[in-house]
Amino acid sequence: MLTRLKVTGFKNLVDVDVRFGPFTCIAGANGVGKSNLFDAIRFLAMLADHPVMEAALSVRDEQPRRRDGTQNAGGELEGLFHRSGDTRADTMRFEAEMVVPGTAVDDFGQEGKAKTTFLRYTLELRRRRGTAAGEPEAGPVQVFTEELTYLPIGDLPRHVLFETSREWRTSVVRGACRSPLISTTEKDGKRLIRLHQDGTAGRTSDSAAERLPRTILSRASAGESKTALCVRREMASWLLLQLEPSSLRRPSAYRDPIHLSADGSNLASTLNHLALHNAFGQSPESVYCQVANRLSELIGGVDTVSVDDDEKREILTVVLRDFDRTQYPARALSDGTLRFLALTVLEMDVRHSGLLCLEEPENGIHPARLAAMLRLLQDICTDTDYAVDQDNPLRQVLVNTHSPSVVALVPDDSLLLASAGGSSGVTFACFDGTWRAKQVPPPPVVAKGDLLPYLNPQGVARAAAADTDEGLDYATPPRRSRPRRVMDRGDLTPFFPGTALWVAEK
Repeated sequence: MLTRLKVTGFKNLVDVDVRFGPFTCIAGANGVGKSNLFDAIRFLAMLADHPVMEAALSVRDEQPRRRDGTQNAGGELEGLFHRSGDTRADTMRFEAEMVVPGTAVDDFGQEGKAKTTFLRYTLELRRRRGTAAGEPEAGPVQVFTEELTYLPIGDLPRHVLFETSREWRTSVVRGACRSPLISTTEKDGKRLIRLHQDGTAGRTSDSAAERLPRTILSRASAGESKTALCVRREMASWLLLQLEPSSLRRPSAYRDPIHLSADGSNLASTLNHLALHNAFGQSPESVYCQVANRLSELIGGVDTVSVDDDEKREILTVVLRDFDRTQYPARALSDGTLRFLALTVLEMDVRHSGLLCLEEPENGIHPARLAAMLRLLQDICTDTDYAVDQDNPLRQVLVNTHSPSVVALVPDDSLLLASAGGSSGVTFACFDGTWRAKQVPPPPVVAKGDLLPYLNPQGVARAAAADTDEGLDYATPPRRSRPRRVMDRGDLTPFFPGTALWVAEK
């Protein structure tokens, strides 16, 4: 679970310090930088398993390609560094505080048990200068600083500000480690990244920073550092969901993975596995009934949801049946229904833990059903009133939006408002009186004026239209008359917030 992220020098994130709870919603205008925070999280997740260059190429960027259409890898990576005018930053720095699982399995199938589960990971990358940029084994960016340190359990109230029960805290935060697990040092004029074995007397392994193509954390195994391995697995589990309708509609083959992919692939095989091998010993019919009940919150008339097993072709297909006993395969379902179904499967799949990032959950959802979507997303999250166990996995959800309806429906302590900060990048403000406002130093607080586009978008639109009308030259007739909008209808005026008052004032 990611509890805090500090970023500077990545895209338009400069001196950003964001705290996360089980559910976090970030609202902001298009282009303000909401997605850049998601990209920073995805970049860290990719760095936990992949070389720096490969991780950079996985992150969205607007850098141009070469004339022959191929990717300019160095340009892609440079595009991640913050730019102000013609000046580009030379460093990017990340600092992530997190709660990690107590055990993890490495690439060789060996299990490692964490010595402590509450840690801080720090990473600083620097652009190379001179001839080193042309060395393919090193790449154009250097791992300059990498650290992994233990956060004392006694300091938990200063680091985890959202409300938690004693049962939840004791189930997720345990252990101690007095020495660093990864550190950076200088020796004979060379910068070294040092991996420490668990324990104060453990051996260390040094690597020259300037030659590293990947982070030290990405190489952690149960044999060298069990705690670092658990951190690596936690970060690698941070998932940016980009559910594609074509992937959600695609049937699954028998040999396909039984975990839902980031694009929604393997929906049928995952649901089939949950029905046949769920963690609570329920019958397939019971599992399918739960899925149908949840889906009926979004669309009416759902009788059953099941998986059709075509043994001859060895494929699995999700099928929905209505009360008229008409069956609809996945390819006949709407985009919004498929997205909701995929999230329902994720909510029921207790094998998955970690962070889920989802952009614009309102897409494809009828406004009247948006509350059901937000309830589902919050149900995916861990319940901090109870201990983390098989029935309450350690999961959290981060969404972004520019929808007034979403802003109105989410809990006030879950909302962060993103706004452009000019050359300083983007700022994230919280509501006064919520748990984030207790941090030291105090964070930016949401100004009521910044909320007007979400609380009363029609009123803001009318005010903007009035300002535009005042500047018109009425001596020159318009080339085309403006059509009457829905919000201009007199019989509907009382139903738009703030418009009745505006009309009365006019």
